[in-house]
Amino acid sequence: MDLLTYIEKGGLIVYLLIALNIIGFTIIIWKFLTLPHKEKITYKILRKLNLAKNIDTQIEYEIKKLETGLNLIKNIASVAPLLGLLGTVVGVLKAFEAITANGLGDPTIFSTGISIALITTIAGLIVAIPHHICYNYFIAVLDELELKAKKEASEIK
Repeated sequence: MDLLTYIEKGGLIVYLLIALNIIGFTIIIWKFLTLPHKEKITYKILRKLNLAKNIDTQIEYEIKKLETGLNLIKNIASVAPLLGLLGTVVGVLKAFEAITANGLGDPTIFSTGISIALITTIAGLIVAIPHHICYNYFIAVLDELELKAKKEASEIK
């Protein structure tokens, strides 16, 4: 079976997971292109600071702006396995409906439902795992930027 057949078997839930994956990876690529310039970002943050105000608050504000999109990545990482689980439940329900309608004489009768269950579970995990890893990576990068900016700002004072 090819990939498109699996996607079709998974149905609406797999299409929804694919859409979430496209949205999430668009943000991830955007972040990978913008966040590696740590030195430039730290310099920009420090340049914007008004030394008369609370520096830590200003640094946190600038870092918060850099976090744009990360909540969506986190939500995709959280929701994708739940959608996979929903697909599992739907698939098992279809399997039981097939058994109820036709009995247990032929195992292929309920294999479609079990197939849906497995496909949606796999799809949910495939979407969730890289989003979870990338979210944690970006948060670590931003924490590092914040600490570096605060350190350099304290040296300026």
